[in-house]
Amino acid sequence: MDKRLERILPRVQKPARYTGGEYNQIIKDKSAVELRLAFCFPDTYEIGMSNLGMSILYHTMNSLDFVWCERVFAPWGDMYEEMKKAGLPLYALESGDPVGDFDVLAFSIGYEMAYTTVLDMLDMAGLPLRTADRAELLPLVFAGGTAAVNAEPMAPFIDLFIIGEGEEVNNELLVLLRQAKKENWDKRAFLTAAARIEGVYVPSLYEVSYQPDGSIAAVTPTEGAPARVTKRIINDFDSAPFPLNPIVPSTEVVHDRVNLELFRGCVRGCRFCQAGHVYRPIRAKKPETLIRQGIETLKNTGHEDVTLRLVRRTAGLLRGAEHRPVPAVSAGGQLLHGDHGAAAEGP
Repeated sequence: MDKRLERILPRVQKPARYTGGEYNQIIKDKSAVELRLAFCFPDTYEIGMSNLGMSILYHTMNSLDFVWCERVFAPWGDMYEEMKKAGLPLYALESGDPVGDFDVLAFSIGYEMAYTTVLDMLDMAGLPLRTADRAELLPLVFAGGTAAVNAEPMAPFIDLFIIGEGEEVNNELLVLLRQAKKENWDKRAFLTAAARIEGVYVPSLYEVSYQPDGSIAAVTPTEGAPARVTKRIINDFDSAPFPLNPIVPSTEVVHDRVNLELFRGCVRGCRFCQAGHVYRPIRAKKPETLIRQGIETLKNTGHEDVTLRLVRRTAGLLRGAEHRPVPAVSAGGQLLHGDHGAAAEGP
């Protein structure tokens, strides 16, 4: 551990947020990987470690043997000030290495209020904020998540965006980046190739013209970029990646339990609900899949509670007519989880 960090931790609230070393974290040999990725969540440890999408993508990206994906969270105000005073850059929890030394920074942006925190984290890493000022291929900065669907507010700062669900497209992008790094591509060549992957939006490959009143007249793709980016979705939800050995936080977090994702999408289409539209179409897991995942995750974490979550939902969505397997999952959970002393609850 950095000596500066050792001096800071006694002076901040909840120092366990900043130490790493949790059960089930993934450690790899730095000399044996080709890409180091900082998976950045622009909020506190307690929020990020409760985010099921963060847990899923952490494991899918680490499933690539040439990638080491490490977690990075935004520090709370007291830690932020102490790090600034000590000249301590933003670092990854697994290795403690500065984020500025990584090949890739991947941000998960779930809500617009996190935009400014993304910029804070880039600044704490010692990187230029604007993509135009980062001329080299590495470090590459990309972002995904619900708030990335409306990419334009962050387009000056992010090299490319993942539109839709990242379980498959993230790894496709990393395979391409591995090739680009090996073959010494320049950044423009890589971005042009990346734009051909379904679900990838590269803002710098589009020219925008305006009307005299300032409204947009046209958006013109260049260098083979698609005129319209198609959202990526996972078609077979039962076989979709799911972490059976998630990291067990070393301090209390918001959702300190096993979280099972019942389904994605929404049948209601409420106009106020961004997530309900972003994660269409609706896809459900089979009861036997959920029961198996719950039992295995309980065994691998020591948790005592299981929550049946509708990760992309509006209030009051969970009803038997809309998700018929729920009673079967609940009954199976009570029967099988009882052997583990666990309790099941719904949203």
